[in-house]
Parts: sequence; C-alpha cells; structure tokens
Amino acid sequence: METQDLTIPDLRDKVVAACKAVYDPEIPVDIWELGLIYDIKIYPVNNVYVLMTLTSPSCPSAGTLPGEVEQNIKAIEGINDVQLELTFDPPYTQEMMSEVAKLELGFM
Repeated sequence: METQDLTIPDLRDKVVAACKAVYDPEIPVDIWELGLIYDIKIYPVNNVYVLMTLTSPSCPSAGTLPGEVEQNIKAIEGINDVQLELTFDPPYTQEMMSEVAKLELGFM
C-alpha cells in the first residue's frame, strides 16, 4: 500500500477539509467553523477518530450529520478506518464558533 507516505499533519489537514465540506442544514456554515468537531486523532495505519457534537441533542440532522462526516473522511485516499463518537459534553454553545462563522451569521 502506497498510502504510508502521507504524514499525519497532511492527513489531519485532509480530515479537517472533509469536515469543512459538511454543513448543518439549518445554518449556512460548515461544521468545522461552527465548532462541532471537538477532537481529531490520527492513529497508526491511518485510522481516524473524530469526537463531535451537534448544535443540540434534538438537532433534526442528528441522524445524518455524523454519517456524512464519516463518509467524507472515509473517502480520503489512504484512510483505513474511521471511528466517530458523538458527545454532548461539553454542551455546544455559540462561543465555540470560529470568528468566520460568527461573521457569517452576523454575531460580530
């Protein structure tokens, strides 16, 4: 397998880009800028762990967003496996948004 030449920082950048391609259907900002991704870990043999949340536990997209994130990451060449964990601890707040998201949504 020729995928071993990808460095962990390169792979992490690709995982972040895959997350940025996913949008909360109710908010016109990607989930990375919204602050919904709490953690990304890259383990040996290109296994990826993602800890994420939703804007609320009753979020209508709860059934689709995690799967979309997982699919986007699995589509990256060289990824072996993806483990996605959904958490509500700590609870999501608007303070977790990036400045880009706050500007986009008119909070700044």
